[in-house]
Amino acid sequence: MTLSLIILYVLTLIYLSIAERFRNHTTILALQGVLLFGIALARMHAFHPVELSFIIVETLIFKGIVIPIILLRVIEKTQIKRIHSSSSQFGALVMSIAALVASCTITYYMADNRTDMIFFGVALYALLSGLILIVMRKRIFAHLVGFLVIENGVFLFSMAIGVELPMLINLAIMLDILISILVLGMFLRRMDDDIHTDETDALTSIKD
Repeated sequence: MTLSLIILYVLTLIYLSIAERFRNHTTILALQGVLLFGIALARMHAFHPVELSFIIVETLIFKGIVIPIILLRVIEKTQIKRIHSSSSQFGALVMSIAALVASCTITYYMADNRTDMIFFGVALYALLSGLILIVMRKRIFAHLVGFLVIENGVFLFSMAIGVELPMLINLAIMLDILISILVLGMFLRRMDDDIHTDETDALTSIKD
């Protein structure tokens, strides 16, 4: 069960590298939230109401519902539909596959009995995928998606090293939510400034 969810999560990362429409990006982020919930649930050795509550809030509610709704509203407000990339879809796919291979290689040479190396490898791939989105895309919305993918990778890292320490996972979840809110706020404010700047420039050009 867990392995199937992990494979699906990896496939969503590969798809993100070639997706052109921002609505598809938003849908994938929502799906990742659901997958992370299933992965975290499968990793629980025992039923802990507090830990389960943290996981539900972080994955299903925050990552699976709240963030996608915010992103959809941003898409409607800005009327942005497609990405502007500095390279082709094929180039982005090659970079993503290379990141996957690099993650598997690094994980192989860093084998540690105290760490779940499958989770470690996928988390590393998520971090690299987020960086690829940020570097290879021009629009700020794509950069926001990249940072959110990195945040999901951080969550997986906590699952890789904290399976025996539930409190560590809870603290990582709280930190993840805080950072996500700060990142969202920063990007949405910048996007709002860009929109108003564009409108001002347009009015100025018309006046001239």
